[in-house]
Amino acid sequence: MEAAGGGEGPGCGCKGIRSCLLCEGPAQAAPPPQGEDNFTYCPATGLAKGNEDSEFAGWAFPFPGVFLTEEFISEDEESEIVELMDQDDWKPSQSGRKKQDYGPKVNFKKQRMKAGSFTGLPSFSKKIVAQMKACSVLGSFLPVEQCNLDYMPERGSAIDPHFDDWWLWGERLVSLNLLSKTVLSMSCDSEDRIQLFPTFSRENGELSLPGSFTETTTCKNSGEEGINCILSPRLVPSKEVTVAIHLPRRSLVVLYGDARYKWKHAIYRKHIEHRRICVTFRELSAEFSAGGRHEELGKELLEIALSFQGRPV
Repeated sequence: MEAAGGGEGPGCGCKGIRSCLLCEGPAQAAPPPQGEDNFTYCPATGLAKGNEDSEFAGWAFPFPGVFLTEEFISEDEESEIVELMDQDDWKPSQSGRKKQDYGPKVNFKKQRMKAGSFTGLPSFSKKIVAQMKACSVLGSFLPVEQCNLDYMPERGSAIDPHFDDWWLWGERLVSLNLLSKTVLSMSCDSEDRIQLFPTFSRENGELSLPGSFTETTTCKNSGEEGINCILSPRLVPSKEVTVAIHLPRRSLVVLYGDARYKWKHAIYRKHIEHRRICVTFRELSAEFSAGGRHEELGKELLEIALSFQGRPV
């Protein structure tokens, strides 16, 4: 059922329950739900740390499957890339975004795919892809698709919590964040429970967990000197946990493993403060790779993609 006020407006690509500021109009009683993140991912430790203003302050848990590197490209490279993108048309997309696609024609519902009018990734991406080889988790990464997404606060740009398809796309999702910072919000619908551990701050400010993950931990209460407290690991439903991954301008983030297959990712309106462009690269799944059922089609698509002669489809 379509949301109240939803549907296509001028320059809007929304369908079904999706909506944006271009199509909601005054009839929209409230903006779409925007989750409150109660944990924040720490790239230095790989932990999700409970936010100070949440009920999980002082608790943390390992959050695997995220690789984040800052300043992946320079300011000059960013300016050049965006200028080249803006020479091509941006097509209206859902939830207040605009897009440029470089990839095969796909029907995910019917699981059908063909090259169609795909002519490869754009020439400016050749250097970006080459630089990825220096990243520890991307040594063998071969992108077969690139999607540029343009976010603007004036359009109410966002993307709801979702999984990227895994019939066609492989394990690693790679995104380059351009023009402004944002937050990638991670949520989980699983019935599983997450084991939290009390955190300890060392003198240098680093976040750590007890090395043995013992059942009980004695800690000094900072507010009352000399009083000890016993903290046991805490089990909480996964559905109650949301993790914020802060993406600085010009940073590169890779989601894989649990962060790819267990946790949904989203960008909420409140985290789009200025124009933002996300450049996402995807690889082929095992079904389209060496030894897979559609290996030959995968080879054909990779050959086209890595010619770096493409225009948006």
